[in-house]
Amino acid sequence: MISSTQPARSDKLFVVDTNVILHDAQCIRRFKEHDIAIPIAVLEELDNFKKGNEAIHFQARAFLRTVDELTGDVLSPNGAALGPGLGSIRIVLGEEPDARLEKAFLEDNPDHRILSVALMLQQRETHRPVVLVSKDTNLRLKAKSFGLTAQDYNNDKVESFEKLYTGKRLVKDLPSSLFAQFSENGGQVSANLLPDILDPIPNENFILRNHTSSMLATYQGKNKVYKRIDPISAAGIIPRNAEQSFALRALLDDQLKLVTLTGKAGSGKTLLALAAAMESRSRYSQTLLARPTVPLSNRDLGFLPGDIDAKLDPYMQPIYDNLAVMNPGNSNGNASVRSREFLQTNHVEVTPLAYIRGRSLQRVFFIVDEAQNLTPHEIKTIITRAGEGTKIVFTGDIQQIDHPYLDSLSNGLSYLIHRMVGQPIFGHVALEKGERSELAELASNLL
Repeated sequence: MISSTQPARSDKLFVVDTNVILHDAQCIRRFKEHDIAIPIAVLEELDNFKKGNEAIHFQARAFLRTVDELTGDVLSPNGAALGPGLGSIRIVLGEEPDARLEKAFLEDNPDHRILSVALMLQQRETHRPVVLVSKDTNLRLKAKSFGLTAQDYNNDKVESFEKLYTGKRLVKDLPSSLFAQFSENGGQVSANLLPDILDPIPNENFILRNHTSSMLATYQGKNKVYKRIDPISAAGIIPRNAEQSFALRALLDDQLKLVTLTGKAGSGKTLLALAAAMESRSRYSQTLLARPTVPLSNRDLGFLPGDIDAKLDPYMQPIYDNLAVMNPGNSNGNASVRSREFLQTNHVEVTPLAYIRGRSLQRVFFIVDEAQNLTPHEIKTIITRAGEGTKIVFTGDIQQIDHPYLDSLSNGLSYLIHRMVGQPIFGHVALEKGERSELAELASNLL
């Protein structure tokens, strides 16, 4: 039913939750011609994020500055225009809580105050749909239970997991003469000789096979040739399957400035990246290692005792474990001691990502492990630190995410892979086979 006092409009009114803003400070420009409402409770929550060096603090400050510039000296109840082709934004003051909320919930909290504002707007703005946008699954479910439309913020979400680029293909039933031409032409053949491979992507990898032979190759888009991948190793680490060979080739190729590796636990992502860094250390001034500090419990860096190195130790232990594999020599029988000695000897620095903003990394081999726990904005922040001669490697399992507001489609690693496909300096490999142990592989597949 359309209100007699308000004109009929085809647009929507989106009520934006705090976590959406902390995910993307520019989210208010992603809703096209639709209007945006920011509950006053959101501003209260953002006030707690104004100070700090992490990405969410930057997002909070950037959003507040943007809204302040848009609204001028006084904010009209009708809101402020966002720009040509866009809707308006307004701050909605909290009123008496919705009676339904008081009956349903025993406690008052920011989520319930945001939900109350959305329900109030739904009752007032009967001439158009009101939609609550939140990355909090629980809040969306609460909203839906009250008959309010609720959606996730999908602006930087990959379309589907099945369509995500894997960086590899299997090509069967090739003529034996083709394999001979690879040997005759120095390990490469023109793309014209493989017309059955449709739309090859620069740096895409291929398993070429027929009933008698098989070969690994990668497509070099600049020269439009397929180049054979010969057996390789790095720092004593030898690939155990075709995917690991693809990954190590990309990691050792200095022309590829950005490499992403995805795969389940035990597939060799971190080990291969560290091995390539050690093998390439003469070509780089330094190796940097980092992991997002996303804990599995409520304890974070601020609760852990000690200096920054001591605080980082629990998060960096998986990297130390991989370094111990590469450096099995005895040092009091302690893997962590051996790893620290290895780091010092090879000019390897462990750095917290919270302090990466503002740095300029020149001739650095930078490995970011567990990158599936980063947001798209955090990924962008890291990559834009790259100076001349720097190579950045992101590794992670996009099916194993610890961040409360990310999933396999919205995390920064998936977003990065999706956006970078086809770029000549980018390489990606999805590792599928676990090589840690028979037990680890069994557990990964069955549990």
